[in-house]
Amino acid sequence: MFWSPKTMFPSSSATQMPSAKTMISAAASAAATIVLFRSLVKEYLPYEFRRYIFYKLKTLINSFSSEFTLVIEEYDNLNQNNIFKAAELYIETIIPPDAKKLKISLIKKESNFSLSLDRNQEIVDTFNGVTLKWKFISKKGPTKYIPSPHNFNSIPNNEDNFFELSFHKKHRDMVIDVYLKHVIKKSKETKEEKKSLKLFTLTPDRMPGRRGDVWQPVNLHHPATFDTLAMDMEGKRLIVEDLERFVKRREFYRRVGKAWKRGYLLFGPPGTGKSSLIAAIANYLNFDIYDLELTDLRTNSELRNLLISTENKSVLVVEDIDCSFELQDRLAQARATMPSRHNPAYNQVNQAMSYIPDILFKQTISMHMTKAFLILDRHNYVQYQVTLSGLLNFVDGLWSSCGDERIIIFTTNHKERLDPALLRPGRMDVHIHMSYCTPCGFKLLASNYLGFTEHPLFPCVEALIEKARVTPAEVGEQLLRYEEPESAIRGLIEFLEDKSERLKREDGNKDSNGESGTAEGKLAQELDGNNGEVVKKEEGAQEPDGENGEIVKEEERNRGAVVRIQ
Repeated sequence: MFWSPKTMFPSSSATQMPSAKTMISAAASAAATIVLFRSLVKEYLPYEFRRYIFYKLKTLINSFSSEFTLVIEEYDNLNQNNIFKAAELYIETIIPPDAKKLKISLIKKESNFSLSLDRNQEIVDTFNGVTLKWKFISKKGPTKYIPSPHNFNSIPNNEDNFFELSFHKKHRDMVIDVYLKHVIKKSKETKEEKKSLKLFTLTPDRMPGRRGDVWQPVNLHHPATFDTLAMDMEGKRLIVEDLERFVKRREFYRRVGKAWKRGYLLFGPPGTGKSSLIAAIANYLNFDIYDLELTDLRTNSELRNLLISTENKSVLVVEDIDCSFELQDRLAQARATMPSRHNPAYNQVNQAMSYIPDILFKQTISMHMTKAFLILDRHNYVQYQVTLSGLLNFVDGLWSSCGDERIIIFTTNHKERLDPALLRPGRMDVHIHMSYCTPCGFKLLASNYLGFTEHPLFPCVEALIEKARVTPAEVGEQLLRYEEPESAIRGLIEFLEDKSERLKREDGNKDSNGESGTAEGKLAQELDGNNGEVVKKEEGAQEPDGENGEIVKEEERNRGAVVRIQ
């Protein structure tokens, strides 16, 4: 037997690779076969059956995998999924700096940009040594109508957005019990950092009983802070300490069984900085402000609906609370003069109304009947109102516990007109008397408006401020009138001198007319400048501050802000 190299090394023709033309032809044939098979399956197999088959195949493949996936959809039926929103905020914090592609957006009425994953984009996170993979998926689906967050209507939506969170299946309990709580906590912190303060007012066209937002927001850019407030340092310190103590006592309020809220009453003459103090509190706590106008409400139930529609960590403001209930009292008195349904005259008017065109019901119709005016409404003849009882339940009743970390602030120019039930602890916990400008307040205003706190004319200004009852708003207005600081100070001195002279003349006129108050028991009639009502007041009597009948002397009222924590 002879050995030959050919038996050791086959010829090159035996191992020759197929040509490129042959490979392309084979690939084209395979692709055509797959397309044909897919078209036949799609044509003859129902969609549900195909979906079932694909699901089973996917389940079979996943059974050999150690990976577990959580699906976080944007909507749970028609309700928004809070975990989805938390995931959006959280993923923004873990986006790597070397990311190649991201989505960026700017929401209406917001000032900060938002970054997010694009469709089918993945991002990896590490938590406690565990690797987790986030993937954002968005695909077309059947049209669904979801509630609009801005009005009463529903909006169509044909996109299914969801996140897939994948990890090793042995970490399932840890991810659900620990990691997702970490995601929610981190998202809340991110939301607070990006938050733009809002001022909410009542929506003009809100409809009672209809679903939708009753609050209309605008961005709040009020520059007031505790550093710029024309208040005594001690008063500001007490307020800041009370606020800090309040926001840190969540568990304390739960332990003692109290709603986590705090009530403030700001009272004093107009122009003393009550609104600025409210803005300073909101800026300090980073809380939104809800401005509630009681005269716009018709019923106590509407007041309750407004309360439960406010967000946590907010400041609810009711300004001029005394004026609101004065108006309601007048409405009650006017309603008392209206004829009863049992009155025969009422039936005559009701019968006559059936002949009036429908459009006239939209206007106020006055009819003379038994020397009184009857105000008719299209739907009913009763004028509703928010009652004092409804307000008390709103402030300190069961409905007040529907929310956490809320500040409720009432303002008034006349504390003595408020019902004592409103003033007790638990409803108005902190009473802050905003009084006339003091030398300390003037120096702060001078620092804000003029840029310095020392000047040779300051002693003269401080001496005049002690005599003239001027508000911080009046002082600030005088400092704004001139460009040159020297001219502003001299203009302020002239203003203070003129006001001091006017006060002296007024006091002299009172003395000459025997109205100085030395004769006790005499009564003087004082005209209320707000509504023209006549109020009787004892001459020489010291004015009660409205809290437990305590007396506050006039000279004490001129010292500046007084903070009283009940």
